[in-house]
Amino acid sequence: MRPVSCSSCGSCVLVKKHSLAHTLVQWTAETDQCVELSRHVDRGVVSTCTRLRDSIEDSVRLGAIPVPDLQDG
Repeated sequence: MRPVSCSSCGSCVLVKKHSLAHTLVQWTAETDQCVELSRHVDRGVVSTCTRLRDSIEDSVRLGAIPVPDLQDG
């Protein structure tokens, strides 16, 4: 798993890509500083932060997060 920081709030997560479509994200801290996630009251619902997703996609494009689909072909 590779660390990725959100370009908006700085929250850091660990990321692993199993394929282009499948991304595993592990939070290493509370989500309180994330503007998008802190708006959700129901913690039982899995929410998505579009800004963090964009940061992860940027890391994939830059080659910082390896993607098995891309390495095999």
